[in-house]
Amino acid sequence: MEYSTFGRHVAVDTWGVDFERLNSAEYLQAQMVEAAEACGATVLSVQSKQFEPQGATVLVLLSESHLSIHTYPERGFAAIDCYTCGDTVDPQLAIDYLVSALKPEKCYAKKLVRGLGEMTVETPEMKQAELV
Repeated sequence: MEYSTFGRHVAVDTWGVDFERLNSAEYLQAQMVEAAEACGATVLSVQSKQFEPQGATVLVLLSESHLSIHTYPERGFAAIDCYTCGDTVDPQLAIDYLVSALKPEKCYAKKLVRGLGEMTVETPEMKQAELV
């Protein structure tokens, strides 16, 4: 069986997020697993780190690639990205789910289309997702 090299990589910077949301690796991990499931991805493993005095990183390894978040609660900032290989799982759905859960004041996003030759950069349409 031959696999496609096509993939989409959505990266988002969120600003103005509540400190408590960004400072809980446990909360973020639960939201990220739900986001992965909402886009139809297969979760293989999850790793998280709660930093002191604040901040968290959560990495979700997907069969299709990955979902990650790095937070700076003292700045109200989170860097989120989701990369999926193939065309059956849309990373934008996971991003929309997380942004809906975090409720940022501002959000800046870019999408890289990869694996077809030269990468292209697009500005994705952000949508409100229905949370589980």
